[in-house]
Amino acid sequence: MKALVFHGSGESAWEDVADPGIQDAGDAIVRVDTVTICGTDLHILKGDLPEVRPGTVLGHEAVGEIVETGGDVRTVRPGDRVLVSCITACGRCRFCREAAYGQCRGGGGWILGHLINGTQAEYVRVPYADLSVHPLPGAIDSKDAVLLADILPTAYEVGVLNGQVRPGDTVVVVGAGPVGLAAVATSRLYTPEKIIAVDLAPARLDAAKRLGADAVAVAGEEAEPLVADLTLGLGADVVIEAVGVPETFEMCTRMVRPGGHVANVGVHGKPAALHLEDLWIKNVTITTGLVDTRSTPTLLRMMAAGHLPAASMVTHTFPLDAMEEAYDVFSRAADTGALKVVLGEQQHDALMVRAA
Repeated sequence: MKALVFHGSGESAWEDVADPGIQDAGDAIVRVDTVTICGTDLHILKGDLPEVRPGTVLGHEAVGEIVETGGDVRTVRPGDRVLVSCITACGRCRFCREAAYGQCRGGGGWILGHLINGTQAEYVRVPYADLSVHPLPGAIDSKDAVLLADILPTAYEVGVLNGQVRPGDTVVVVGAGPVGLAAVATSRLYTPEKIIAVDLAPARLDAAKRLGADAVAVAGEEAEPLVADLTLGLGADVVIEAVGVPETFEMCTRMVRPGGHVANVGVHGKPAALHLEDLWIKNVTITTGLVDTRSTPTLLRMMAAGHLPAASMVTHTFPLDAMEEAYDVFSRAADTGALKVVLGEQQHDALMVRAA
């Protein structure tokens, strides 16, 4: 099959690799119909995640069809259309029993495209399939459904829920990329008084307004005075960091009110200063986190009911074999205006199923 293979910092290629096969009784093999590219994939290519070994197939989000299952799989069968979650869950370890699937110690967690071969391929092996894929109703389009693999549950769980967004709050979302836009959309579910989006790119700020931001600000000198003005100097109740650089994290801690929450979602590749000389007296809560995807079934039902505006986040579509072009477009978002790129929905050759 063809797959996007990581070859070390700054190097990847769409090339021939071996077809995946069942390795454990809980595995499923999924024929990939639709995938997307995550900002975390760009971090891997920049060398920010050295645990990703050269030779790994990238990607951790997909929609596809089950073509084979191991003997222990009970919830899906060949022919089922499924969402492949970015998080794999063994279901047995202490963290899985607490629904903290992202911290799974039984061989799961974030492993696809990280510790094992991922989804940016024609086929993918998904361990612990009973808890790691979700059957999809036919009414949900694949290019919308694939956003439920990562960015929507990440923004909702690590941003909105960790930040404890409540009715009447002022919420600031720093970074209007795909996850930041998903944070704007899912924050609206809790009827905050106002949502303020901060970014450098005018096109992304326009997208934030379409998804429900009440005000926008260009990052830099404009953002902090605007937040102060709109909160009468108090600061925001919740600030969601969705960029992953020291400057934006430190800006978030300056914009939060006493007793407020800073919810870090961004993937950081460098240290950021924690100014406790200013924060120690402010009763501020700072949270970090990897998505657990425990909210995926809920978000899936909400999407089916038309309550999640996913389609407006997709700006570019490509065939699956245009992976390298899609990466180029996504990595140059400031020039291309890319928000979320989606690839796939083409026909595949049949996978040869090996005899047991």
